[in-house]
Amino acid sequence: MKAFVLTEAEPGFRDVPKPEPKAGEVLVRVRAGALNRADLLIAAGHFHGPGRPGLIIGSEWAGEVAALGEGVTDFSVGQGVMGTGAGFAEFTAARASLLLPIPDAGLSFEEAACLPVALRTMHNALVTAGGLKPGQTVLIQGASSGVGLMGLKIAKLMGARLVIGSSTNAERRARLAEFGADLAVDSNDPAWVEQVLGATGGEGVDLIVDQVSGPLVNPNMRATKILGRIVNVGRLGGMHAEFDADLHAVRRITYVGVTFRTRTLPELEALDHAMKADLWPAVVVGRLSLPIDSVYPFDRLTEALARMKANQHFGKIVLSHESQGPN
Repeated sequence: MKAFVLTEAEPGFRDVPKPEPKAGEVLVRVRAGALNRADLLIAAGHFHGPGRPGLIIGSEWAGEVAALGEGVTDFSVGQGVMGTGAGFAEFTAARASLLLPIPDAGLSFEEAACLPVALRTMHNALVTAGGLKPGQTVLIQGASSGVGLMGLKIAKLMGARLVIGSSTNAERRARLAEFGADLAVDSNDPAWVEQVLGATGGEGVDLIVDQVSGPLVNPNMRATKILGRIVNVGRLGGMHAEFDADLHAVRRITYVGVTFRTRTLPELEALDHAMKADLWPAVVVGRLSLPIDSVYPFDRLTEALARMKANQHFGKIVLSHESQGPN
């Protein structure tokens, strides 16, 4: 089968053996995949290093069950499913316990492929790690990304009183209200912290989900209320930053770092269980869908990655085995 893999030179499509589902796994014929920032980093060797040739990349995908491994009873051959990991390929093998069925909401494979990472990431950040309660206030840094837009929607669904989103692009910032933002700020504007404080009666928000980090670390703490929480989800603005330890202490902020790269299978299963308990009814009726920016054929993945790297998209960039070109 064809798959997009890391090589000693540069990543690209290669012929590789089709995986065989082991006990507890499902073989999926991939119909569509969605891009995430992590795919850019993995392709560049930042997460796994250049010494892992043969690694199939692709954060999330949707397709149909092609075969069942021993002991799998929750899925059937031909069923539509979505999941994460090793998705830029014609087939992928996935743990059945981490598969999500495509709900009967008229979702295409392209639309379904946009959901797994965003649902898991933002439910974990807002609810599990962030402890969001109804009536609290939330700021999503980097809200115009697909994951960020999902964060706005989930915050509203979970009862947040005030939801603020940031984007440095005026056009994208203007659209955040469509996804639940009560206020949109430009994190490049030196006045953004004062805008957040003004919207919260001078207190700051209860919770910040930060996908940017870098230069926003200290301003984020100024925009967080005393005893508030910050959840570090992404580092798009930089992996390193100045940290005002006194400000952190004075405001008594809980600062939490999260990633899926170091979680065990039982941890991932528990996160999925919690996510589905809170969000699945909304997924089934289509309330937590995401906009698609563009669709590329799978064999034009490098073009799709270049579009993501240029940071000019709004919503998700999708790969499709059925598509003839970007649209």
